[in-house]
Order: sequence, then structure tokens, then C-alpha cells
Amino acid sequence: MTIAVLQMQIFIPAATSLKGKRKVIKSIKDKIRAKFNVSVAEVDGLDKWQRATLAIACVNRDRRLPNSILSKIVNLVEAEHAIELIDYEIELY
Repeated sequence: MTIAVLQMQIFIPAATSLKGKRKVIKSIKDKIRAKFNVSVAEVDGLDKWQRATLAIACVNRDRRLPNSILSKIVNLVEAEHAIELIDYEIELY
């Protein structure tokens, strides 16, 4: 069994309030969940208007599949116009 965790730091340039940030974060979290069937949570930067850290977890018995899924999620986030990906890290357990 493989557990893969993706942690992404993102920047939301258009967010001028926590409410605006939450709207963008909710949208991207919903897209990721719907398309990839993974767990997504905002884990840091909760009180900052333009920054957030998302953690995404994926479990599978094949070691290659979770890594592939998380790489596709990184590509999806990079293609989003409302946010900028600052940094990310993928860990396999």
C-alpha cells in the first residue's frame, strides 16, 4: 500500500479579503476532489488573505498511480488563472 501526500503553497493575487480567498480555495478544492477522488484540506495560511497551503492525500496499492495522480493535480493547479503555485512537495509513504 502506498500513501502519497502533496503539499502545495499557493498565492491568490486577486484575493482582497478572507472571503475572496475562501471562494477561490473552495473552487480549486472542489475541482480536485471531483476529478481525482482524493482528500484535500487547507492546512496552513488560514488567516492570510493571499496565501494558502493545501494538502492532498491519495492511497493506492500501486506505487506509481498515486504519484501520477498528484503530478496531474500539480498540472491542474498550474493551469488555474486565479492562483499561482509557489512551491510543492510530493511524499510517498
